[in-house]
Amino acid sequence: MIRPDHLRSLRTGTVLSALLLLLAAVPARGQGARVSYDLIVAADGTGDHRSIQDAVNACRDYAERDYRILVRRGVYREKLVIPAWKRRITIVGEDVGATIITYDDHAGKTDTAGKKHGTFTSHTCLVAGTDITFENITIVNSAGPVGQAVALHVEGDRCVFRRCRLLGNQDTLFGGGETSRQLFDSCTIEGTTDFIFGPSTAVFRCCTIISKKDSYITAASTAAAREFGFVFLQCRLLADSIGRKVYLGRPWRSYAHTVFVGCEMGAHILPAGWHNWSKPEAERTARYAEYNSRGPGADPSARVGWSRQLTDREAAALTEENILRGYDNWRPALLECAPGTDH
Repeated sequence: MIRPDHLRSLRTGTVLSALLLLLAAVPARGQGARVSYDLIVAADGTGDHRSIQDAVNACRDYAERDYRILVRRGVYREKLVIPAWKRRITIVGEDVGATIITYDDHAGKTDTAGKKHGTFTSHTCLVAGTDITFENITIVNSAGPVGQAVALHVEGDRCVFRRCRLLGNQDTLFGGGETSRQLFDSCTIEGTTDFIFGPSTAVFRCCTIISKKDSYITAASTAAAREFGFVFLQCRLLADSIGRKVYLGRPWRSYAHTVFVGCEMGAHILPAGWHNWSKPEAERTARYAEYNSRGPGADPSARVGWSRQLTDREAAALTEENILRGYDNWRPALLECAPGTDH
């Protein structure tokens, strides 16, 4: 749920707006590095563009350099698409609680052309480009509890989300690229059913995962040939007052891979931990594991027999570097991990 203060646009006078534009290029104090932006988005018209989409479109296709876009506080009602021919773009929000991208499409809703949306067209934001980074931004699907309604759909490779909030209900986050790698660092993700789903390889590091009803957190569809699916490292699993009986995951496809390492699990996590989605045969192939979980929902002795607890050696190999590096040795920068904070 978006608090009222998240929906207030920044009100700035002409003088203050000009000052803020100048400050965007001021060196960061104590860092010795210049914080500069190629483009500034402001809903009130004081930037280069009023919409994030226009700023993305202004970046060169198949760019050979990095682009940085600053998004001022405001509510941006737009269905943002970063296509495959856009790359090396970083989009930074001025304030994660007040820089909000929102839309309300959902499966079954009819679009302006008279065609009904499905899950995979219901997104508020679609990222198909490579080397795309979001920081300090809230992405919302505001359709409500009406079925599948994706807030963020990620197809691109080497995509990073730092200190972002992904808010929705069913199917909030779709990791849609079977060969894509994604890092979610110090983010908050909330939803109801299968709200983190898909075939991608994704690390969730120091994130807060909030269940809004009795249901399932993950629904991975990892390909059999992929070593990693969804890996949660030092995350905190919470629930609102309605969510009291929640499974860690169920297999959308037979070789679903989902692991929780060093995570804090609230009492809403069911003792069994995992569900087979009424597919007993998936118990032989799904790759569900945990290591050193803590909290009232983390009792390993009560878990289903077809999940497993990792050994110390297995868990030690589950580092961000090992999971994400791939053939090109990708090593995205990491924030200082402070699990349990309100991101």
